[in-house]
Amino acid sequence: MTKAEFLRQFHHARTVWQEQDYPLRVKGRPAAVLIPLIDYGDSLSVLLTERAHHLKHHPGQISFPGGGVESQDAGVIDAALREAEEEVGLPGDHATIVGSLPDYRTISGYTITPVVGFIKPGFTVIRDPNEVESVFEVPLKHVLDRKNHLIHHTHRNNQTFPIYFIPWQDKMIWGATAAIIRNLSHHIHP
Repeated sequence: MTKAEFLRQFHHARTVWQEQDYPLRVKGRPAAVLIPLIDYGDSLSVLLTERAHHLKHHPGQISFPGGGVESQDAGVIDAALREAEEEVGLPGDHATIVGSLPDYRTISGYTITPVVGFIKPGFTVIRDPNEVESVFEVPLKHVLDRKNHLIHHTHRNNQTFPIYFIPWQDKMIWGATAAIIRNLSHHIHP
């Protein structure tokens, strides 16, 4: 999939199926993630991080660059770009934001806004070892293909919730990151 093909499918007015998120009883803490699509001209890949193993919450989990919206952020786009620069050294001028997906609520109490942006290749990754164990890319075509998505159902408070998994080489993308990718797949491939 190229940038032009992605944009033709991403920008549309149809209603898109959204995966079930966690029904928070109170408003979740605002957060933003950047879905960084690296544009190689003839193909796109998505940049992902493996969270540092010493972290208290979600150690070693695969995620997008992102985090909580802070008081100094002008909004979710600013928060996503700030977090991407802090976590992986992505300069803001390497990103072209093209839109966002609907918010996704998590069991940990966040309301995440996924921000989609094209990234110029060739920036030097400078990972923050306090937050990020490793940084890697996955072909966008692989993660958008729902044949590569695995679903496990869990039960909480007499309700059933899906948990999504997307294997890639020796990594397992799962949880909110996989659900956000699945929502992007519904947006691109109805």
